[in-house]
Amino acid sequence: MTDLTPAQARALTGVGWRQPHYGELLERRPELGFLEVHSENFFAAGGAALGVLLRGREHYPVSLHGVGLSLGSARGLDAWHLDQLADLVERVDPVRVSDHASFARADLHGQSVHAADLLPVPWTWASLAVMARQVEQVQERLRRPLAIENLSAYLQWPAQDMGEVDFLVELCRRTGCHLLVDVNNLHVNALNAWRREHGGSRTPATAELLAPSLAWLAAVPGERVAEIHLAGHCDTGSLVIDDHGSRVSDDVWQLYRHALAQWGPKPTLLEWDTQVPALSVLLAEAGLAADAMAACGRREEVAA
Repeated sequence: MTDLTPAQARALTGVGWRQPHYGELLERRPELGFLEVHSENFFAAGGAALGVLLRGREHYPVSLHGVGLSLGSARGLDAWHLDQLADLVERVDPVRVSDHASFARADLHGQSVHAADLLPVPWTWASLAVMARQVEQVQERLRRPLAIENLSAYLQWPAQDMGEVDFLVELCRRTGCHLLVDVNNLHVNALNAWRREHGGSRTPATAELLAPSLAWLAAVPGERVAEIHLAGHCDTGSLVIDDHGSRVSDDVWQLYRHALAQWGPKPTLLEWDTQVPALSVLLAEAGLAADAMAACGRREEVAA
């Protein structure tokens, strides 16, 4: 792994730019590698929100992260949604465009319905064919590769031909897309899977709990990873929820350091979408990611 200076590590670190921080961030212009926004919040042809985004784009690279393409929907893509995204990409010229390995649109009793949520697809060959076809359609329209994010999923399909990571790696192979690896989502899924299997019968050792996520990361070729997401989660006692409403947990930091050691430095985003803190808190969390990138390179040199 290449040793990074602190400045180089910061140049790979970004934050999710949310409305409470619009003005302060533009005024302070902290040292960041990029800003990431939710694409759908800027689909209007004009207005204040788009104006703020374009002002931010004058000072920082922007990554567009979507939640609405519904790439796994057997119903097909929403033409209007794709049109709006293509227009936004043309205006912003983002460094990355991403969305989720999920679906939201479906036919129910002869009517089109929208779940207004990110629902998991079954990890089957048929589902893979649907998603690959629609990823290719989006990439052809945008004239750039998509980055596809792994999901925090609270439902499971009974029929599975493969695991999630095998599905995503094969999707990359078929379409040339990239992956956006959300490390917090991996850990949330592992925590919930443990509780489904064991309930409260015993508390797992950290190594035992992290093992599924480490195996997932090991199966991903580093050249396919375009970005990493870090966020906090909420433990309700019975279910762990990916709410992006707190600091990154120690276990997620450990998985992140492992990912860096395996893949090398990657653009990394700090997401904080609920109970949004002061900008200084968000920037401090992003600073921890930059520190981890720089420190990981130094550890590799010592080991060599």
